[in-house]
Amino acid sequence: MPRVTAPQVSPSGAVLGVPGFTALADSEWARRLELAREPDPDGVGGPRLWYLLAEFGYLLEPLRRLYRGLFRPFRLAKADTPRMVMILPGFGTNPIRMRYFARRLEDAGHTVKRWGCGYNWGFSDDLFDRLEARLDDLHARAGEPVVLVGWSLGGLYARELAKRRPEAVAKVISMGSPFSGSLRANNVWRIYQAVAGHRVDSPKLASQLSSKPPVETVALWSPRDGAIRPRSAAGYPEERDRAVALRCSHMGFSFAPEAIRAVAREIEQI
Repeated sequence: MPRVTAPQVSPSGAVLGVPGFTALADSEWARRLELAREPDPDGVGGPRLWYLLAEFGYLLEPLRRLYRGLFRPFRLAKADTPRMVMILPGFGTNPIRMRYFARRLEDAGHTVKRWGCGYNWGFSDDLFDRLEARLDDLHARAGEPVVLVGWSLGGLYARELAKRRPEAVAKVISMGSPFSGSLRANNVWRIYQAVAGHRVDSPKLASQLSSKPPVETVALWSPRDGAIRPRSAAGYPEERDRAVALRCSHMGFSFAPEAIRAVAREIEQI
């Protein structure tokens, strides 16, 4: 479950740091509250409560990282073929949340770049225009297709980008991304609707989220994911090229050594 940072509100009622938000009237706040309280029309539900509660274990990650740094340093082997990699963060987070992840890939020799859109507050009208421009720029600078690594909601953007710009994408690696089945098969869709201001299935994209991009597409998923239903993140054979099971939490996709190693292996296999 990606950490959702509460938007800051100015004295005038404007929500700061959230693209697309202006001063919100009481009626707008009420509308968003109603979106958050909607019943689930699909009736699918998310992972079990125990897995959701276990996600808060990420608060101990700084201590684990300190321990590993002192006694069990985590390093990746140098990449045989360094690549340009763009990381796309999960909902409610920004690339800083994946800085440790990015630095480990950089230590292996890859060039890791942010997505260039700040916090991920959900779909907006100009988001994909900005993402396409960012991808085109990185593609030109690298002189070869770029690897897209998307965590949670970021993985959905990565898949859609690859459908729009397949010539610029070497591979898509999604991590705990709900591209298959109902977009309500998770424990965070109500939070998304309240923050983004629209229903989770309202954005009109060029194609169905479950349709496979025309490039190699790998889905990393975990049976211990407390935010996204495992089947939604693993998908079906026709929706991705491969699905790789890990044992980390949903938050763990952004820092767990096994997740970083899995991504590094996938990049090496291009």
